[in-house]
Amino acid sequence: MLFPMSPPALDPSWQFWLDKPLRVLVILLGATVLSAVARLLIRRVSGGIARGTRSRIVRRLDRGRPRWVEDAGLAGARQAQRATTIGSVLSSVGTVLIWAVALLMILSELEYDIGPVLASAGIAGVALSFGAQSLVKDYLSGIFIVAEDQLGIGDVVDLGEASGTVEAVGLRVTQVRDVNGTLWHVRNGEILRVGNQSQGWARCVLDLPVPYDTNIELMSELILHEAALLRDDPKVGEFITEDPEVWGVEAVTGESVTVRVAVRTVPLKQWDVARALRLRMKNMLDREGLQVPLLNQTVIRQAGAGTAPGAPETGQVRAVRPGAPGPDA
Repeated sequence: MLFPMSPPALDPSWQFWLDKPLRVLVILLGATVLSAVARLLIRRVSGGIARGTRSRIVRRLDRGRPRWVEDAGLAGARQAQRATTIGSVLSSVGTVLIWAVALLMILSELEYDIGPVLASAGIAGVALSFGAQSLVKDYLSGIFIVAEDQLGIGDVVDLGEASGTVEAVGLRVTQVRDVNGTLWHVRNGEILRVGNQSQGWARCVLDLPVPYDTNIELMSELILHEAALLRDDPKVGEFITEDPEVWGVEAVTGESVTVRVAVRTVPLKQWDVARALRLRMKNMLDREGLQVPLLNQTVIRQAGAGTAPGAPETGQVRAVRPGAPGPDA
């Protein structure tokens, strides 16, 4: 009768190495492979998030004449910057989580009691969830600000309480320097809205009040003609990307009629164009013999013939500026 042969007994030294050390080695190899795969996926995901960056309009020479065109190279640079920032943050977080779990598994394989460690981690997590809510909010908001290309270094933005030029963009704090030179440190979690004046294009909008009895059609033609001549201005003409437009009557009061004119410009140059346009409108009004009406007027009617010297005559109109004392003061 044949009896099954029992497997040969292993050497006690080999049995030791095939037990806990092997499991620990498998955990380390698994953590290494999983970390590498996570970094690869994060790089692809961050690259996909970074697509769709708005191109920037920059100055280029075309046949000796400067023009403003969209620059894909600058957009690509910003795309690379966003992808690098997002990828580095997500890779760091993923690596920490993977190796933290691997460390706990190794301690468990070595028969260490990790119950107190998990309990302490749970208590610490609860404490940090209350104390670090604003910090986590700042970092999450910073990631989305960078991922969505809401702002970048050199952009002129309006963040509500602070507005100016962005000098630094971090995952927790964004630095903005205003027109007075003050550097504002704005927490990303406190940014509820971002008005970026540097992306795509800008527009100069000017409201011009003219006398009430002015021929609006003729005045609109004069305004449009004067605004069109602005494209030949050697200082700001190159910043205008489209022909000016007169949008029509914006407001009507007892003293004036307000006509709105709009000029599309390259980013961050709308203020220069607006200053030049105001000067041209003022010179045009002077040539036509027109004056911008005062905001408030008071009509004083005299009841009797006998008045004190210097008193206004019957039906005379006296202009009173806002905040100035009236005739009876």
